[in-house]
Amino acid sequence: MLLKILLGFLCGLSSLAEARDTSQRPPPLLIVSFDGFRADYLQKFPMPNLKLLYSQGVLVEHLNNVFITKTFPNHYSLVTGLYAESHGILASAMYDPASHKPFRAGRDKDPTWWNLAEPLWNTAQDSGYKTAAVMWPGSDVTIRNRTATHFFRYNSSMTFQERLGNVVNWMQGNRTNETVMFAALYWEEPDRSGHIFGPDNMTAMGKVLKEVDDNIGLLVSELRRANLWGRVNLLVTSDHGMAQCSAERLIRLDDCLNSSSYTLVDLTPVTALIPKQDPEATFSLLNKCHQHMTAYLKKNIPERLHYRNNRLTQPIILMADEGWTIVQSGNKLPRLGDHGYDNSLPSMHPLLAAAGPSFRQGYRTRELQSVDIYPLMCHLLSVTPRPNNGSLAHSRCLLAGETCMEPALVAGLVVIVLVVLTVITVLFRLLRSRRPAGPRPFRRLQLDDDDDDEPLLE
Repeated sequence: MLLKILLGFLCGLSSLAEARDTSQRPPPLLIVSFDGFRADYLQKFPMPNLKLLYSQGVLVEHLNNVFITKTFPNHYSLVTGLYAESHGILASAMYDPASHKPFRAGRDKDPTWWNLAEPLWNTAQDSGYKTAAVMWPGSDVTIRNRTATHFFRYNSSMTFQERLGNVVNWMQGNRTNETVMFAALYWEEPDRSGHIFGPDNMTAMGKVLKEVDDNIGLLVSELRRANLWGRVNLLVTSDHGMAQCSAERLIRLDDCLNSSSYTLVDLTPVTALIPKQDPEATFSLLNKCHQHMTAYLKKNIPERLHYRNNRLTQPIILMADEGWTIVQSGNKLPRLGDHGYDNSLPSMHPLLAAAGPSFRQGYRTRELQSVDIYPLMCHLLSVTPRPNNGSLAHSRCLLAGETCMEPALVAGLVVIVLVVLTVITVLFRLLRSRRPAGPRPFRRLQLDDDDDDEPLLE
């Protein structure tokens, strides 16, 4: 608690004197997501364009993303600042027991699934801004009766260059009289290739990540060509990482449970199911099913996952250990690389790089919660955020003019202060114990009889 108070105090010092001119528009904001970009790809593969980008801005080495570490839940968290249990997009596959409707990511455009939250491309319009969202999960859904000012129906065949070209034109105002102030752009790689080859395939992933880095270079060059570089705040990030899987790490549900006794909602690495009989009895069987799979009744899902407090969270979920795959039966491995695992695993973490007039230059920090990006973006746009699970106090250290200290340094200073206070206290007590008891009481001097006969010296 002391560390949190001290960190908040230090991070808030500069903001006390901050005076914002609301009569002027802030710089436009562009967020680009490269799906499935695992944080340590930056150390494993040469990424010269990405490194050049964050050398002129900031780098967050690890984004602690939300559970489950899938594409749709995490992309919606980035633009709402909410955990999955709060924004309602819990997984790639869901089931509503009230309406008996299933949900499949990328196919279902029913706004009902999305209306628990409002994405930033809608909220920013309340400030009079034009917005754009290109292929971002949920951007082609009419959420709370609105879409972004500009958007496309999802089309995986549209190239990155085509997507980027539209965004740049909108931000220039070439096709309209007003420029777009907020834009969100999504690209499927390296996630698509990570599933096929696995993140440990250095040859295949090296080729894919070179293409990703080339796209980052194209992104910067297009902004320069449009005279937007240095005038736009740019965030380059991702939604989750990727873990290596193998056929030797299969967990078969049919080894533990008859498939006729439950309804399968979602599968691997987090499986959601609805028991057709006694949930406790079904849980008992699944709880002993496999040493590399953990079973949870809904009520017992750990609070740290921020996942149980939603009506669409199924009665039982199963979590595979990192690199393990849950299947119903058989020996076929569906993917060589996968994600969705516990969000505390470093392999599930993406990164964040940012540059622009509002960001510090050459600044690097270890970690940040992904839900903290939303209040940061609202701050950059001078937009009032909707209720969210993030905190600007955690992310404002990325901004120019801020003097916030790293959590590790703050912790070290706290420890030093406590040690110094302890030493002073001990020394004070030692000195008190050794101090004289005070002046002695007055006592008359006693003289011997012989002393009376001594003459006085003259």
